Amino acid sequence: MPTITINGVACEFTKGQMILQVAHANGLDIPSYCYHDGLTIVASCRICLGEAMAPNPRNEGKLEPYMGGKLFPTCQTAAVDGMVVNTDSTKAVANQKAVMEYLLINHPLDCPVCDQSGECLLQDYSFSYGRGASRFEEQKVKQPKKDVGPNILLYSDRCILCTRCVRFTREVTGTSELYVNGRGNKSEIDVFPGVALDNPLASNVIDLCPVGALLDKEFLFAQRVWFLRSTPSIDGITASGDNIWIEHNEGKVYRVKPRENLAINKWWITDEVRYGWKHVHAEHRLRSPMRRKHGALIEDDYKRAYEDTIAGLKKAVGGGKRLALLVSPNLTCEEAYALGTLAKLIDPQAVFGVGPVPFVGEDQTFPPGAAADDAKAFTVRAEKAPNARGVQRVLGAIGQMVLDADAFLARVKEPDIGAIVATGNYREDWATAEVLGAIDRAPGGGESRFVVLLDTHGTPLIDHADVVIPGATWTEKAGTFENAEKVLQAFEQAIPVIELAKTEGQIALDLIAEFHGTPGLADHRASVVIVDEQPGQVPQAVEVVAPRSRLFNAADIRTEMADRYPGLSAFATDVVLPSVDAEKVEGVEMVEL
Repeated sequence: MPTITINGVACEFTKGQMILQVAHANGLDIPSYCYHDGLTIVASCRICLGEAMAPNPRNEGKLEPYMGGKLFPTCQTAAVDGMVVNTDSTKAVANQKAVMEYLLINHPLDCPVCDQSGECLLQDYSFSYGRGASRFEEQKVKQPKKDVGPNILLYSDRCILCTRCVRFTREVTGTSELYVNGRGNKSEIDVFPGVALDNPLASNVIDLCPVGALLDKEFLFAQRVWFLRSTPSIDGITASGDNIWIEHNEGKVYRVKPRENLAINKWWITDEVRYGWKHVHAEHRLRSPMRRKHGALIEDDYKRAYEDTIAGLKKAVGGGKRLALLVSPNLTCEEAYALGTLAKLIDPQAVFGVGPVPFVGEDQTFPPGAAADDAKAFTVRAEKAPNARGVQRVLGAIGQMVLDADAFLARVKEPDIGAIVATGNYREDWATAEVLGAIDRAPGGGESRFVVLLDTHGTPLIDHADVVIPGATWTEKAGTFENAEKVLQAFEQAIPVIELAKTEGQIALDLIAEFHGTPGLADHRASVVIVDEQPGQVPQAVEVVAPRSRLFNAADIRTEMADRYPGLSAFATDVVLPSVDAEKVEGVEMVEL
């Protein structure tokens, strides 16, 4: 392969790669503001300029100053075999200091109150490449703050006119809401008159902005970024399988950001995924088990809830009736397996079904007019459930016919169904009239049957159940989702399960242990976990309920699934695990005073 030397490091590259791209691929840092892998190259910020020696084919391939020794933009210059590039030479460093000085001339000194502080390229590059003091003594040019969209604020005086946001709205979304208004030091980013920055992907400009100019209204002044911990996760709201970071502190989610995956979501996520996690901390979350006593639901502990559940299911099946299991498309593949195993243990002829899969409109591809299979296109999925295909795959491999939601609701109305275990875990109320009419203790006033509900939020369906056990949202668990493209992707638990709730997988394992009469704990207990302990913070603690059987571990369950059922071998070979760089880089050198 051709080779180029960048700052003394030999790097292989493929023809057509820009020097900056080669440097990034080899872990070399060249400062840049306007460049982004997903956008066109404009070479406007000029901080990436370097100088080079290149082989001259007219002089027997001897190295000579490239472009006569002039500085050139490494982001816009293709790598040449044998070239020797320096961005740390005296001339290049002088340019970096000059560019930083120009960018900071009119920039406000408001880092202490800026939301971008701690993840700002202007801060980082000022420390690494800037001057130690400012020579500018004149009055700074002040620009206005603007409300440019439903989720975005523009602090124009912080903008460095890298135009990433403008190019994004033109090239990725094709909606072109943003443009550069004015000239010289009066130039500013703005929206066209009467046009708000409001498209399904609009808030990606917040991530694209290298400084604190474009800010998230919901995250504004909410948390300092150095207190946040980032957990790799998968979109738990739609069928897209977008790779995301869940950023949290002290057991609370503060924001969701895109995680790069060129095969799935590239560098972007939809605003729906970015802001659709609020149900995780909703006030109407179910927080403790309930069981029916003397006709009324009362809060109780897990010991009695589990005992009532197993006794009720055994009684129904022992009386010649069938057990029906409805597994939500919002649950993980591992949880579907655990629940299916529990159902077959109680009733080998159990009826399996996949919960209702919500659809909103139709799939939408950006930019408008692009083909869905275009390498640069981004598709917003109309399907609003993350794992319908994974649940179908797992339950089908266990050996049962798996019904869709409509067929399942029709089937459970038949008189041979004596018990129902239903799981919800939806963002919104899923208890439609059809669901309530089918999943009922006494449908149509007929013979009574036993109903167990595993759900995360209070809905009218609670009143139709004999036992209610609180579940966990996808941010509170680890597991695997299968997206619309049938890609299996694993994700990690971000925050602890809300107090006195459990993941549906743990509930299933606990009930299996209860069925065998061998629960791990003889009574109800709670354990205390320290959440997000970091320097500069008071450690926080949250009480979570300890398992009554072996601990539900998603990786172990995947191995068990693959070993036990040949149809689930993909869970040992094809699951894409999150690839995360664990290296921690200190931003500021600490010295003793």
